[in-house]
Amino acid sequence: MLPKSKLIRVTTVPLSLHKLLGKQLKFMSNHYEVVGVASKGELLRRVSEEQNIRVVGINMTRIVSPISDLISLCKLYLLFKKEKPQIVHTHTPKAGLIGMLAAWLARVPVRMHTVAGLPLLEADGIKRKILVLTERLTNACACNVYSNSYKMMEIMLDNDLCSPSKLGVIGNGSSNGIDTNYFAPSSINNTAKENLKAELKISSTDKVLCFIGRVVSDKGINELVSAFLNLVNQNPNLKLLLIGPLEPELDALNKQTENAVLNHPNICFADYQEDVRPYLAVSDIFVFPSYREGFPNVVMQAGAMGVPCIVSNINGCNEIIEHGKNGLIVPSKDSEALEDAIHFLLNDDKALQQMADVSREIIIKRYDQKYVWQELLKEYRKQMGDLTDQERIVEYVSEPY
Repeated sequence: MLPKSKLIRVTTVPLSLHKLLGKQLKFMSNHYEVVGVASKGELLRRVSEEQNIRVVGINMTRIVSPISDLISLCKLYLLFKKEKPQIVHTHTPKAGLIGMLAAWLARVPVRMHTVAGLPLLEADGIKRKILVLTERLTNACACNVYSNSYKMMEIMLDNDLCSPSKLGVIGNGSSNGIDTNYFAPSSINNTAKENLKAELKISSTDKVLCFIGRVVSDKGINELVSAFLNLVNQNPNLKLLLIGPLEPELDALNKQTENAVLNHPNICFADYQEDVRPYLAVSDIFVFPSYREGFPNVVMQAGAMGVPCIVSNINGCNEIIEHGKNGLIVPSKDSEALEDAIHFLLNDDKALQQMADVSREIIIKRYDQKYVWQELLKEYRKQMGDLTDQERIVEYVSEPY
């Protein structure tokens, strides 16, 4: 009996393996020999232990760094030559570029890349041209490219970033779906909610807005805080929870926004949290005014927790949210429209409750994690079905790397 075919999953940083893919890696290990690759760190070791897979640490930077990128490319190439995988599947922009190029050079038979977002959409000038070229190179080296939303696929085709024959979407979108048993209102009991409210100084009469993600400009935080500051003047019982890291070195907020985030008494900045469910459980509205996304997990998580969402009209967000049904959609970068939408839901309890009642049902029906995993497994099997017998054979060659 032949050993399992080998599948290597590559992300730039281990947090993506941990949060973006999570238990999917363990599920796939029932069908393939799975190896996870990302930058070195304690979190990478945790991924190995929790998902019961082998991992390899190869440092990759999220910024443009030619020398570091070349070193990473060489290490990935040597790894692929040694491991002889049948499939290499990459996620995130830098891992996609380096991983697909290395897999192409190593002649890996099945090369798959998932696009979860396009930084070039918010770039211009020479930076945009460089990002377009790198995106095209990534996709040219891949056998198949998977947008994690249908709108993103349209954008990629409109910008001539990938051959239409290579491009597709797994299931209804999303890289990993949502564990709807874990993200469930019943997962957080009343005692835990009351304890968190006391810690955050949230009273029974307060209305709570919540944002989860990187607290940076291109997530719409400047617009969100501006809208909030106007609304809190009219409603002093309004609170805003910001759950996620500040990254001033990558995408700084404007000074007024940063000052409010760190000092306003009605804004709770909680930094990165391993478990966001308690924060969603004490929230009335989830607000996600991002400029660009692939298929945002946090919007699905909020929906699965029964929290209505206000999102910007961008790909991914406008597929998860149906305007007026499980949330509201507003124009991107428009603080006035965002303020109006928040004001509407704060003052219409009936509409808010109706949206809350259907939010979880929609997520379960379209994005339950096990459905997404099965659809991806079908795609792996489809691509493996095109291999020759020789390409399916797992070879072990002791080459150094």
